[in-house]
Amino acid sequence: MSELTAQTVRLTSLSPGAGCACKLRQASLTQLMAGLGPLAQPTNDNLLIGLSEGDDAAVLRLSQDQALILTTDFFTPIVDSPFEWGRIAAANALSDVYAMGGKPLVALNLAAWPADELPIDMLGEVMRGGAAVATSAGCAVVGGHTIDDPVPKYGMAVVGMAHPDQLLSIDRAAPGDQLILTKPLGTGVISTAIKQGAASEDVVRAAVRSMTTLNASAGETAVAAGVAAATDVTGFGLLGHLHRMLAASGLSGEVYADRVPFLPGAWELAKEGFVSGGTRANISFLASAVDIADEVSPEASILLHDAQTSGGLLMAAPQPVEHLLEDLWRRGLYATLVGRVIDGPQGRIVVTGEQP
Repeated sequence: MSELTAQTVRLTSLSPGAGCACKLRQASLTQLMAGLGPLAQPTNDNLLIGLSEGDDAAVLRLSQDQALILTTDFFTPIVDSPFEWGRIAAANALSDVYAMGGKPLVALNLAAWPADELPIDMLGEVMRGGAAVATSAGCAVVGGHTIDDPVPKYGMAVVGMAHPDQLLSIDRAAPGDQLILTKPLGTGVISTAIKQGAASEDVVRAAVRSMTTLNASAGETAVAAGVAAATDVTGFGLLGHLHRMLAASGLSGEVYADRVPFLPGAWELAKEGFVSGGTRANISFLASAVDIADEVSPEASILLHDAQTSGGLLMAAPQPVEHLLEDLWRRGLYATLVGRVIDGPQGRIVVTGEQP
């Protein structure tokens, strides 16, 4: 990993509650939106996906075959290498575009920095990491905005492009769809362990590799296979994002705990109690929506709720899915069939110990 030689700083120690790139906690977000009520917005027939859908990004149609995707994401440090933090933050921000079936075009840096406590060169290292990942995605970083703040934060605002008829969204799952996950889980418990100095170098290396892997191939493969419903797995965890997809689609789902892949070391760290506040909030919020079978271990239950950073795509794919899985494997992705969509109460999830 890249390190600054001039000054050794544990960035995660400056990040209260670090451990996931959590969006506003689900319960808090629900309360906020209920309190705000409908927000006044001008009527725009070209706004294909906006605030009301609660999707990964907004989509504005430009023409019959072009639509803009707009999104933003930023968070506090989850690793101690400035360069790797920048890479992870950029991959995480770009992920929303891929989750909508699009390609990123341009990005703007967003940064908050404690200028009196940390050297500006360190921020430059963070931004170099972000630029490296954006460049690999064919996305130009064209500027940004920085403020002085006691807690460092970094991310990007991203504009992408997609065909209006090939968008992926959370509200188009159908009964019988198979649930495919393209990355293993566990970045939340690993990030929490990193903050406490308890994660080995091998475990950190595997987590960083996963978090900096773009979802570009996963999104392209999903669109080519005719998948209509997808989302990326981030702060709400696998079960939280699946719940949102099922609720938006008016359906229920099953998850096969024994099929869900975990990052190296994640199981052991969950067993040792490295559980982030975001993950605990996910468990609490989903308690009334998720039924977990007795044979599912406590560690698996934690990881299914684990608040992820730059996780994989979760697709609801129509059967058969063998060719889709083979295409994902050929692209080097750790894609796994982890469940299915079924008729039932809106947003309900049953977690079984094994695939029936």
